[in-house]
Amino acid sequence: MRYIAVTLATALLSTSALAQSAPTLDKAPIFTEVNQASALGSSLKGLNVRNAGDENVGEIEDVVVVGNTLASYILSVGGFLGMGTHYVAVSPASLAITWNEKDKKWNARINATKDQLKAAPQFKYEGRFAK
Repeated sequence: MRYIAVTLATALLSTSALAQSAPTLDKAPIFTEVNQASALGSSLKGLNVRNAGDENVGEIEDVVVVGNTLASYILSVGGFLGMGTHYVAVSPASLAITWNEKDKKWNARINATKDQLKAAPQFKYEGRFAK
């Protein structure tokens, strides 16, 4: 298994210099290559998040991008069939995302218990974030 240092975050952070200026339509697009060490957001959505005790403590629900920077992962914690679900925003540095070559699967780990995540400030899908 090779470790991925949240390559999505790395890719976005590497373009942080571009975030300083707003994109304009009068400039040609900048094309990039996506290497095999990268994670697609669509691959991470719904990914179970486990802690050091291998307990499932949540699931990646969403990503938050500010400018060109990955700012947070939104995790869903608890609940059943969408009822009573608690959403929290965590820093990308709090989540270790790895690729398991043998199983061909992404894995996510966090150093927190389900109770700690449930006690964290809640993120709400409302206002401009309403689904």
